[in-house]
Amino acid sequence: MRNIGIMAHIDAGKTTTTERILFYTGKSHRIGEVDDGEAIMDWMEQEQERGITIQSAATTTYWKDHQINIIDTPGHVDFTAEVERSLRVLDGAIAIFDAVHGVEPQTETVWRQARRYNVPCIGYVNKMDRLGADFYFVIEDVKNKLKINTVPLQIPIGKESSFEGVIDLIEMKEIRWQNNGEEMIYSPIAAQREDAAKEWREKMIDALSGVSDIVTEKYLAGEEIDVALIRAELRKAVLKRELLPMFAGASRRNLGVQPIIDAIVDYLPAPDEIQPATGHHLKKEEDITIPCDPKGQPLGLVFKIQNDREAGSLCYVRMYSGSIPSGTAVYNEGKKKRERANRILRMHSNKSEPMDSLSAGDIGVIIGMKLAQTGDTIGSEGWPVLLEKMQFPEPVISISIEPKTISEQDKLKDILAILSKEDPTFTIRENEETGQLIISGMGELHLDVLVTRILKEYKLGAKVGNPQVTYRESISKAVEHSESFSKIIAGKENAAGVTLRVEPAKRGTGNKYVLARQGKSEVPSEILEAIENGINGAFSSGIVMGYPCIDITATVTNIQYSELTGTPFAFEACASMAFDEACRTASPILLEPIMAVNLNTPHEFVGEVMSLVTQRGGQILSMNAKSDADEIKAQAPMEKMFGFMTSLRSVSQGRASFSLEFSHFEKKSER
Repeated sequence: MRNIGIMAHIDAGKTTTTERILFYTGKSHRIGEVDDGEAIMDWMEQEQERGITIQSAATTTYWKDHQINIIDTPGHVDFTAEVERSLRVLDGAIAIFDAVHGVEPQTETVWRQARRYNVPCIGYVNKMDRLGADFYFVIEDVKNKLKINTVPLQIPIGKESSFEGVIDLIEMKEIRWQNNGEEMIYSPIAAQREDAAKEWREKMIDALSGVSDIVTEKYLAGEEIDVALIRAELRKAVLKRELLPMFAGASRRNLGVQPIIDAIVDYLPAPDEIQPATGHHLKKEEDITIPCDPKGQPLGLVFKIQNDREAGSLCYVRMYSGSIPSGTAVYNEGKKKRERANRILRMHSNKSEPMDSLSAGDIGVIIGMKLAQTGDTIGSEGWPVLLEKMQFPEPVISISIEPKTISEQDKLKDILAILSKEDPTFTIRENEETGQLIISGMGELHLDVLVTRILKEYKLGAKVGNPQVTYRESISKAVEHSESFSKIIAGKENAAGVTLRVEPAKRGTGNKYVLARQGKSEVPSEILEAIENGINGAFSSGIVMGYPCIDITATVTNIQYSELTGTPFAFEACASMAFDEACRTASPILLEPIMAVNLNTPHEFVGEVMSLVTQRGGQILSMNAKSDADEIKAQAPMEKMFGFMTSLRSVSQGRASFSLEFSHFEKKSER
C-alpha cells in the first residue's frame, strides 16, 4: 500500500498528472482535462469553472499488485490548510516542478510543510514540451533553493516542441510513448545521445555512492552495479530524505506518466516503513510511538471533514493502528464522547464504494460521526492516546456578511458553521456593535470561493461587505493581577478568587496557559478546567478592540477556593475577568499582518514594480534574475495590498504576476 500526495505551485500540472495516473492504472476510462472543466479530481462546480483545485480530493487506484491512495492537493496559497492536513497523513509525495519556471514560491511553502512532517518525495519536471523548458536548469534550481540533493533517473530526449521521450538512466534505454500514451516503446540509446546518457548515469551512481556503502565498494572495485541494487539503495536514500530522484515528462501530452507510477511503488514508503506516529498517552502523561499494526488497538486521525447533503459529515480518517469495522462504536479521544461509524467508504473523488472495515495504514471515509472535527483522534476508551494536532496559519482577511432577509439569519449561521467545520482556517465572529457576522480567511480568493459557495451551492441571498484586515492584539509588559468574583444565583453563593500574571511572549510563539498555583490545598480538576476555559475564551475575545490576542503567556499563580461556594461557573468568569483587567494595564498594542510578497516580472518593468511595492509600505528583501523574468521577494502590510493586482497590471502591461502569503504579525506603525 502507498499513501501519496501530489504537491506543487499553482498551475504546475498536479491535477493533470493525477488524471493521467488514474487513466493508465485503469481507474478511469477517459482522461479528464482541467482546461475543459472535466477533471475527475476537480469535482466541485467552482473548481471546474475556475480551473483550479480548491479542496484536496482523495482517490484509490491499483498498480502492479499495490494499492495507491492518492490525494490531489491545491496549489494556491489561500488553500494552504488543505495541503497541510494532507501532508500530515501522507507517507510520500510527488513534487511537481514546471520545466520553464523551476522552483516557484508556493513550491517552497509546500516543501517546508513536507519537511516538517518528514515526508519522503520524488520529483517530476512537467511541461517539458513548453517553450523555454529546461530540465537541467530545474535540477539545479531545486538543489539550490530546496537544499536537497537531486538525482535525475531520466534525462529528456529533445525539449520544447521537439520533446519526444526520455532516456532511463537505470535501464539505459530510450522510452517513447504511443497510442494516447498507453504504449511505452523501449529502444537502445541512439549513438548521438550515448555520451550524455553515460555522463548522467555516472553522476547518478556518484550521488548514490555518497549515501550507500555497498554502491561505493562496487564502484571503487570497478564492478558492474546491477539494476536491482540501484533501486534498493535509491529506495533507502529516498526514505531517509537524502536524495530526490527526478523524472521528466509532459503530462498534458501523455508523455512520462507510467515511470512516475512505477517510482511510487519502487521508491516511496509503505505505511509500515515510515517512522511510527507519535501519540500522547493521557493517563501516563507521556509520548509513545504507535506501530502500524492492523491487529493493535484502533487509533486514527480525522484529517478532513466534508459536508454531504444526504449523508451529513464525511470524516476522512487515516488509520495508524488497529482497525475499525463498519457499524461499530468509536471513541473520540479529544471530545471524550462515543460515536458510531455507521458506514465506511473508499472514496474516488466524489464517488464512493463501501468497505467492511478500515485498517492501519489505510485512508477512508467514516459516515455517522456528528461531533468529529479536523484534527480529532478516534480510537477506543481503553487506550486514551491523542495524536499530534495539526498547526494551521492564522486568518488575515475578513469581510462582513448578512442575509438579505431577517428570516434567513439562522440559515446563514448554520451554513457558516458547516463551512468552518470543513475548513479550519475559516473563522466566524459576530460584531457586537453592529450585529453583523464577520468571516475571516487566508486571502481574497479564499473568501471569494466561500461566499460563492454560500450563494450558489446553498442558494442563500446575502450581502457581502468589502474586505478588511484582521488585526491582533498583544501586550508589551508583564503585570500580575488578583481578581475575586461573588454572585448569588438561585439563593446559592458562587465565589472564586484567582491571581494571574500576564507577560508578552516572543512574537510568533502563540498564547500559552500555565498553572503554577501556590498553597497545598487540593483544587478539583473541574475547577482547574474551568479556569483554563475562562482564559482560553479570553484569548480569543481581545483586550481593547476585540481582536484575538496572540503571544501572551498567562500564568495562574494562586487560586482561592472554598468547597462551599466554589463553582466551575464562578471560576471561569473570574479567570476571564482577571485576564481582561491584567491585559488592560499591561500596555496593550495592536498588531497587523505582514505578508510575504513574491513577484515575477519581465526585466523591463523591474524598476516600476519595485517602486510600486515601496509606495505601499513594502520592503524589498531580495531580487533574483531568471532567464525569462526577474523574481522579487518583499514584505508589505496586508492593509496596503488590497487592489494591488490592478496597479501591478497597469505598470507591467499585464505581464507581471504576484502571490501573497502570511508572514508574521508586527506592531502597527502609524503610517
